[in-house]
Amino acid sequence: MSLDALRETLPAYAKDLSLNLSSLAAETTLTDQRKWGAFVASAYAVRAPAVVKAVEAAAVDAGLSDEARTAAKAAAAIMGMNNVYYRATHLLTNKEYATLPARLRMNVIANPGVEKADFELWSTAVSAVNGCGMCLDAHESELKKHGVSAQEIQAVIRIAAVVNAVSHVLTAEAAGANAVTRAPTAEVQAAA
Repeated sequence: MSLDALRETLPAYAKDLSLNLSSLAAETTLTDQRKWGAFVASAYAVRAPAVVKAVEAAAVDAGLSDEARTAAKAAAAIMGMNNVYYRATHLLTNKEYATLPARLRMNVIANPGVEKADFELWSTAVSAVNGCGMCLDAHESELKKHGVSAQEIQAVIRIAAVVNAVSHVLTAEAAGANAVTRAPTAEVQAAA
């Protein structure tokens, strides 16, 4: 499935998402590697199969290397863990947990297989999807050290937001379609 085919599956009420998906695919603030890596990392973070397939196909068509796609997936994987852990330590009233070492392996952050700034951008996108303010601040700070502009950081957050919203709409539509087409149960028939 292509991004255009994915856009066509969106219902009319999500037209803004379709338009945003199209404009972000044409985004020029980011290099193609940074842009398509952000798309891949965000798609893997939201886990909607149709979105993952469409984004992966678009990334391959755009020339995203296998190494960069693997690193983007690694960003989604490691941040899936880190976002839960660090968000929890931040949200807990007892601040002692934030002072304890995480004792979780995070080797890929030090050696992601792509430029550190690219991996940090993708980690930022995933952290936005997963809603971890602590991780967002940490990655934004690291990106600033690498000279990444606020506009580039905003662009990956915009990609994350749209990929997330598209995934939610498609998941909800699938659930709604299943509910409408399902035959009434004996309980529903008895209540009628």
